[in-house]
Amino acid sequence: MSLLDSLGSMLGGGNSPQGGGGQAALIAAALEFVNNQPGGLNGLIQRFQQNGAGDIISSWVGTGENQPIAADTLHNVLGSEAVTNMAAKAGVEPSMVTGLLSQVLPHVINAATPNGEVPADGKLDAGGMSGALGALGQIAGLFGNKNA
Repeated sequence: MSLLDSLGSMLGGGNSPQGGGGQAALIAAALEFVNNQPGGLNGLIQRFQQNGAGDIISSWVGTGENQPIAADTLHNVLGSEAVTNMAAKAGVEPSMVTGLLSQVLPHVINAATPNGEVPADGKLDAGGMSGALGALGQIAGLFGNKNA
């Protein structure tokens, strides 16, 4: 099962006909962002630690409950340039990026670290997108996005 299939399962996604193209593209852009960090996921963890959110990402990597992250905190950790770039790649407004990612990223990181360990190369497996589309439609619903 790919990381995105796991994400879809965790969020209760099925084979919903609802769209999620922008959200699917956003998750793909987020995975690319993580994988392009120096050190991959380890680099992202370091970025969180440097911006005062190390305990939050540690909860996502660990085997306990995932702590939530506020959209503005996530924006501070990622930086405006990264948020703008992900929005452009996903075809969504920059203001949507951190809101959606604050809901999705904990699950993505959690799924990528099932035993509480970061993959040796620090890379996240993008896998196939189809299993996550139902979950992405649900995420769009969380934000009242009827056009997703």
